[in-house]
Amino acid sequence: MNDRSDCPINLAVELFGDRWTLLILRDLIFADRRHFRELLRESDERITSSILADRLDRLVAAGILTREDDPTHLQKAVYTLTDKGVDLVPVLATIGTWGATHCAADPAKAAPTRELAYRLPESWSRLMESLRDSHGVLPSR
Repeated sequence: MNDRSDCPINLAVELFGDRWTLLILRDLIFADRRHFRELLRESDERITSSILADRLDRLVAAGILTREDDPTHLQKAVYTLTDKGVDLVPVLATIGTWGATHCAADPAKAAPTRELAYRLPESWSRLMESLRDSHGVLPSR
């Protein structure tokens, strides 16, 4: 990966800023899909096998996933979240909560992220209020 800056937001976007990587992580975290074929065939968004293979390789190289041979089948591999990958749960839950609130999401698919919703930290609320004031935005809720 060729990072453009050492900004933490840039570094994260460089790693998983495309939709496919986030959707693969969603399926691993919320749907417990751990095999390539499960991730490929059960994707509502119809990811291609080449994109899936590329993104899984990136996530393994970044230490977010591990890839192990499946002891039950010689041709399969099992993808497992690392601790670094598990630390992405709040990130995906926050994205999902935002999508459930501001987009026309399927209520059944929004339920898991709504269950993980939490009260915003005071520091976030202060920054958001300051941004609403400086941008002349009224709260949407």
